[in-house]
Amino acid sequence: MTKIETEIKAEIKAEIKAEIKTEIKAEIKAEIKAEINWNKQFIYPKTVRSSVDGVRKYSIGNEKLPSVTTILQGTQDPEKTESLARWKAKVGDVEAERIKNTAALRGTAMHTYLEHYVKGGNVLDLTDLGREASGMGKIIIEKGFPELDEVWGVECTLRYPGLYAGQTDMCGIYQGRESIIDFKQSNKPKRDEWIGDYKLQLVAYAMAHDQVYGTSIEQGVILMCTPDNFFQRFLVNGSEFRKWKWEWLRRVDTYYGRNVAKS
Repeated sequence: MTKIETEIKAEIKAEIKAEIKTEIKAEIKAEIKAEINWNKQFIYPKTVRSSVDGVRKYSIGNEKLPSVTTILQGTQDPEKTESLARWKAKVGDVEAERIKNTAALRGTAMHTYLEHYVKGGNVLDLTDLGREASGMGKIIIEKGFPELDEVWGVECTLRYPGLYAGQTDMCGIYQGRESIIDFKQSNKPKRDEWIGDYKLQLVAYAMAHDQVYGTSIEQGVILMCTPDNFFQRFLVNGSEFRKWKWEWLRRVDTYYGRNVAKS
């Protein structure tokens, strides 16, 4: 066999291999997409977010409601506030801001990737951060989505009339249960006892969904990934879910009690 024939065969072999690889990837992607069962039975409102006197609010209809995050921050345990202050003092204000901003940008990029994926689209972000976030999103799809039975909506704005509003990543059915599902990025793996605020967000959105749409959501799901692709899933249901509901109601009561006292 001549050198030219050898080179041509090698090129053809490489092209065939690349084509097969592309086809397999497309098939796997199609299979996962086929498993996403949409059921758009609820109409989630469009909303405008604004800041009023430094407070993030959602404008829905004639209401301007504080966000779930605002209520959590306004009723934060002093110990947690002090812990954050100690961390900032340790790493320095500049480094703390850099870490916070990088995590926020990575989280936004990962959420964008997942939202487009669920809706059947694609997003291409060739920045280093974008590629990292896309990789994290793929891990969540691979390890967290197989047990996703039904999707009602993504990036859903939810409100509890007269009290609060917010936006959750996904509403639907997970492992056979009506659920609020949130995607989280984390710089490092989390212990269950570290994610109390995440659980409060889940029950807050569940209660809002129940109030407006007449559902009976009793499960929250957190699908989390770190930049080095370590995946974690946290399920909140049963007595634990009910416990966090009571804690959320206490926080809402505390928030409005403090704000009434100020006015």
